Amino acid sequence: MHQLKVFLMLVVTAFLFVTGRADAAPKVVILKVAHFLPTSSNPHQKLIVPWCDKINKESGGQLLCQIYPSMQLGGTPAQLLDQARDGVADIIWTVPTYQAGRFTKTEVFELPFMIKSSEKGSQALWDYIQKNSLDEFKGVKLIFNHVHDGSQLHFGSKSVKSLEDLKGLKVRAPTRIGSKTLAALGAVPVQMPAPAVPESIAKAVVDGASIPWEVTTSLKLQEICKTTTETAPHHAKHSNTIFAFVMNPAKYNSLTPELKKVIDNNSGLAVSKWAGTTVDGWTASARKIAVDRHNTINVLTDAEYKRWEAATGSVDDAWVKEVDAKGGNGKALLNDAKALLIKYQD
Repeated sequence: MHQLKVFLMLVVTAFLFVTGRADAAPKVVILKVAHFLPTSSNPHQKLIVPWCDKINKESGGQLLCQIYPSMQLGGTPAQLLDQARDGVADIIWTVPTYQAGRFTKTEVFELPFMIKSSEKGSQALWDYIQKNSLDEFKGVKLIFNHVHDGSQLHFGSKSVKSLEDLKGLKVRAPTRIGSKTLAALGAVPVQMPAPAVPESIAKAVVDGASIPWEVTTSLKLQEICKTTTETAPHHAKHSNTIFAFVMNPAKYNSLTPELKKVIDNNSGLAVSKWAGTTVDGWTASARKIAVDRHNTINVLTDAEYKRWEAATGSVDDAWVKEVDAKGGNGKALLNDAKALLIKYQD
């Protein structure tokens, strides 16, 4: 749809030029927007496209996104941030921590049992980055950040209610911190991209996956996974992932002051909150599919939750040491992240 919109706009501009009225048409700035998910995904349809539509409207049609989903500009998801830095794309949406070790300070929001909701977590993440880890995003201009609604554990057939049930099971992990969390819980982590999960579970390559509810729908995991283990609503999720929507600085600087203002008005804390609220809204419908299929959903008891939380304390400790080894103050950063989460939770 956006490719057609770009084509029509170019046709109109060409017509005006040929008829001698090119000066009557505003200059259209094409923004190449790249990400790694298909057009059917929630982030494409409900985050990226709406953001693009909003800046198009507010710029009077002068800012026009040409969206390249599913890595259509080439490369891998881990290379998207560098593509934005280098100008291969003008704007990208990705998971920064796909580049293991590059975003160590920001990675604090992926530590176990940190975040209860995307809305609160996304605001805390934006503030934390502005205060503590902008240096990790050197070379790109941050537009907004967010986290997802928190991962749950989805299994092909295993019913997991305790640490003992989880011990030795092979479970897909999203990131390196996700892997460390699963290992601390006694599982055997297997890192793989989300699209590979359904077949891997169906063929028993892994027993289950650490993945948020909203992703299960596009992957049809509710049909493959007969059981899910989740935390109660008043508890934080065992795992989360950070996301970034960033722009090439040279492209931003090439814009007129008026168009820069449009981008600025659609950046920052409020937009990060919007992204988080939007993501939270995808959870209930995805979970309902599993409920309607009569899948088993095991909710950790408060006592069991405390056991899982205690078991993953070593993951926090290892992260603090890693930050310290790089010249930072890991404990202070962890405390700051927790304080910001409390601030927005209240």
